[in-house]
Amino acid sequence: MRIIVITGASDGIGAEAAKQLATCEDRLVLVGRSPEKTKAVADATGAEYYLADFTSLDQVRRLGAELNENLDRIDVLANNAGGIFSGPTITGDGFEKTFQVNHLAPYLLTHELLNTLIASNASVINTASIAAKLMGNVELDNFDGRDGFTSNTAYGTAKLANILFAKGLHQRFHDHGVSAVAFHPGVVATNFASDTDSYFGRLYHGALNRFMTSPQQGGQRLRHFIDGSPGATWVSGEYYRTPKRIGRTNKQAYDPAMVEEHWRRSAEMLNLDW
Repeated sequence: MRIIVITGASDGIGAEAAKQLATCEDRLVLVGRSPEKTKAVADATGAEYYLADFTSLDQVRRLGAELNENLDRIDVLANNAGGIFSGPTITGDGFEKTFQVNHLAPYLLTHELLNTLIASNASVINTASIAAKLMGNVELDNFDGRDGFTSNTAYGTAKLANILFAKGLHQRFHDHGVSAVAFHPGVVATNFASDTDSYFGRLYHGALNRFMTSPQQGGQRLRHFIDGSPGATWVSGEYYRTPKRIGRTNKQAYDPAMVEEHWRRSAEMLNLDW
């Protein structure tokens, strides 16, 4: 029996993947922000659940401590929480919200769980996006993107950070048994982008909506990587445009110096020692 942790599981593709996995013998552990929504998904799937708001890094640290205390292993960590937001909004931790929720929080959570992940030969799955290629741009002197903020660029850059993180995890810890991958879930018709007034958000809930894939299909993509075996179903360190196709993404993701520097600066911001 595997133990699977899914963040962002109170809604969208995280909730759908959980529902699809509920018929298996796996032990599901769901993480969400909303008490009501997260409990409802947990009740529907027979899963355990934990609450954490990723705009607070103290809550992420608490979550990591609780998971380490209550789980003797973690076979899959699905870093799925995220979103696009208006801004720039600075969190109580002093970072731009889009960057923190999408990148710093899962980066921190993975760090907090690292010993358990290594001992479990775990897979770490990062929900990224095609937006990394279309709208992402890492500026090292504007690392959290607050200067010249636009919702679209901030989201694309945060999704690029998810890909850089997967590549960094692979480089550092694959030899220790941890596999990491990033993937595009499709343009899924959920409440994504409901917290922004950007043109992307208006298109997402307007003209584009009729062309989107369903949340169930997005959940199937996430489940594909959760169920898959690294080295067989998917290749560690890669970004997948579709479940069976490694995709090209932002050129910054293929720069080893950028992968390294992005990792280093993220750790420095959080005062982490890997």
